[in-house]
Amino acid sequence: MKIVKFGGSSVGSGQSIQNVLNILKNKYASGEKFIVVSSAMSGVTNILTELAQIASEGKDFKKGLIEIEQRHFTVIKEMITVKNQNPAFTQIKIFINEIEDLLQGVYSLRELSLQSKDLILSYGEKCSTFLLSQIAKQYFSESIYVDTSNLIKTDSNFGNARVHTPVTEHLLQEFYKEHSHQILFFTGFIASNENNRITTLGRGGSDYTAAIIAAALDAEEIELWSDVDGMLTADPRVVKKAFSLSELSYTEAMELSYFGAKVIFPPAMIPAFRKKIPIVLKNTFNPSFKGTRIEEHTHKNAYPIRGISSIDEISLINITGSGMIGKIGFSGKLFSLLAREHINVILITQSSSEHSITFAIEPKDVHKAKQLFNSEFELELETNKLNPPTIEENLCVLAIVGENMKQTPGISGKLFQALGRNGINIHAIAQGSSEYNISVIIKRKNISKALNAVHDAFFTQLTKTLHVFSVGTGNIGATLLRQIDAQSDFLRENNGIEVKINGIANSRKMIIDEEGIDLTQWPERINKGETSNLDEFIQKIKLLNLSNCIFVDNTASPITGTYYKELFESNVSVVTCNKIANSSSYKDYKDLKDTARRRGVDFFYETNVGAGLPIIRTLKDLMTSGDRIIKIEAILSGTISYIFNNFRGNTSFYEVVKKAHELGYTEPDPREDLSGKDFMRKMMILARDAGYQIEEKDVELGAILPETCFKAPSIDDFYEELKKSDSYFNELKEKAEYENKVLRYIGKLEDGKASVNLELVDASHPFYNLTGSDNIISFTTERYKFNPLVIKGPGAGAEVTAAGVFADLINVGAN
Repeated sequence: MKIVKFGGSSVGSGQSIQNVLNILKNKYASGEKFIVVSSAMSGVTNILTELAQIASEGKDFKKGLIEIEQRHFTVIKEMITVKNQNPAFTQIKIFINEIEDLLQGVYSLRELSLQSKDLILSYGEKCSTFLLSQIAKQYFSESIYVDTSNLIKTDSNFGNARVHTPVTEHLLQEFYKEHSHQILFFTGFIASNENNRITTLGRGGSDYTAAIIAAALDAEEIELWSDVDGMLTADPRVVKKAFSLSELSYTEAMELSYFGAKVIFPPAMIPAFRKKIPIVLKNTFNPSFKGTRIEEHTHKNAYPIRGISSIDEISLINITGSGMIGKIGFSGKLFSLLAREHINVILITQSSSEHSITFAIEPKDVHKAKQLFNSEFELELETNKLNPPTIEENLCVLAIVGENMKQTPGISGKLFQALGRNGINIHAIAQGSSEYNISVIIKRKNISKALNAVHDAFFTQLTKTLHVFSVGTGNIGATLLRQIDAQSDFLRENNGIEVKINGIANSRKMIIDEEGIDLTQWPERINKGETSNLDEFIQKIKLLNLSNCIFVDNTASPITGTYYKELFESNVSVVTCNKIANSSSYKDYKDLKDTARRRGVDFFYETNVGAGLPIIRTLKDLMTSGDRIIKIEAILSGTISYIFNNFRGNTSFYEVVKKAHELGYTEPDPREDLSGKDFMRKMMILARDAGYQIEEKDVELGAILPETCFKAPSIDDFYEELKKSDSYFNELKEKAEYENKVLRYIGKLEDGKASVNLELVDASHPFYNLTGSDNIISFTTERYKFNPLVIKGPGAGAEVTAAGVFADLINVGAN
């Protein structure tokens, strides 16, 4: 025999009650024996609570009462045949009249006692359960309504009564002997004391009722039907990737429930725990789903934890002082004091020096707890043996739970790394010796970010989500978005990473979407977006406070780099192809690097030097592994590389530059490339990453063009001056050919000195055979002293640059 309990959402409307009937019909048809326990219709208990309070304040309560009546009458009209409606209408009307009489009494006295409130609230369950029994009677004639308050006996702690188990079990057993041939519909939540005064069983009372009945009658199983697919790994409203757990042990379920999982409440499990009765959590609106089975022993779990739960609102009280050290009984005295005043302590942590005790309670109890402490320890406070208690508010508890945590190294480290990586400060920590639970207290504003970050960290078989905000939609930015869209399936299947673009901005428009932007439609969406404002865009990133957050700068703007430090301080990683920030003053460069390191986030800028070539990463790996850089030589301008690679034979320098311009290899004004300044900035970034404190003025920059070319007032005039300089360039070319060498514009870092100059190199040099617009770099180090490490490949173009940014993005995910 099973106890089948339906929650408020399951009996909240005619449509949902139809689902309940279908479930019961299937059980009945298969010969299954069951007892039904019902909650009040969803929202009715809240309405009754509000009406009782309104009545005690002398305000009109009739409107709310009419709403309750109409909700039940509507179900009667929908679910009961006309000829059978009258008894249902009559009984519901009697219940409503009784509620009205009670509320009128409260209204007249302007007083609402806990006893009166329990009596008023009991009618929620009475109405819904009676109604459900009447509807079921049309299909199962042996159905009867049972007022459980006559069978479950408690003390007189109204609002949260404690059950007298022996008396209750005897009454239930005797009642069942007489009615075992019938289908019983029990009211959940309500009971009565020895004087037959109505009491209620507190939060989750209907679950508790089901467990009490199951334990008394030695039921085979308890089914708790609600509107969710059992117990999930986290709150699905916050963690979109949360998934249902097929099974839990009693202990795991208790821990998760205590720390906020509202699918089941801890007291409900105690009678089942005692009798070892399995509890199955099922979804009324998805009855074919197996749900979650809770029992004493479970199978080995593949995940390191079972789930993550939270209590959203708590306050911390910190007690410190020398008067606590070595004083036997201090903690007992403190917590007995709180218990006496019914202040529930959620979490406790004490320093090993015994100099401080920190405990978490509900915010509503803070003022009372502080007054009690000040009164009880007045003498110790006056003599400075204890300090006045300090209060921390707007906090919450996050707890990870699971039997697999026991004696498994690294669980705490993984938790703290996930939180630290996302900039979430821990205010207190508690872990029991049983190792079923690690609880941390954090700021309430960070709970969504924390839950998602921790869920990603522990459930590694799922994809890790990177929340990306991309600025710049030119060639590189647009190409990056296309590459991300094209590679999304590959990343998910092979890297376990989902790149979710949550924001896109350019110089005109911007869009931000917490749920993510469809990359097949981003051009249309951004055109309809709001006017671009980079400061607002950055503030919205910070306000959303998403986990694993990355800012991608695909612009050449000097403004975006000014926000990097602010983003780092908010634990947002930065990936950029914009070299302006790294080539500004050394002080600013170092400040950015130090801030990123201090905040535990990534600052990746591979594409600052050599587009998609792995130059920065290679330099970092060499230095990290203890190698010493002796010399770096490089050609890091695709434009200049193309020009000198094609300046041969009878072709003039003017013709090569003009051709490069026509092919789009140069900036609109080729002098921007041929000045060598962009190349010089790349060398400066390399020098800084190699450990040298170098400024722009410290880099020797050799000229390619005569001064007259730079002074030309227009681009056309520039080309005229370039023609006039043919003899100068031809002399260079002829000299190179005479010496069997080639012209190369080479950056060099040696002995802490950086330079960029036009040089002649022979066939023994690795740069001799460079072709096209390729970049090349040669690292001479202690390990690569006689045979330098050379990296060569395309150094420009939207595809390769975007691919480099993409690679940096994925490397953030790997971290």
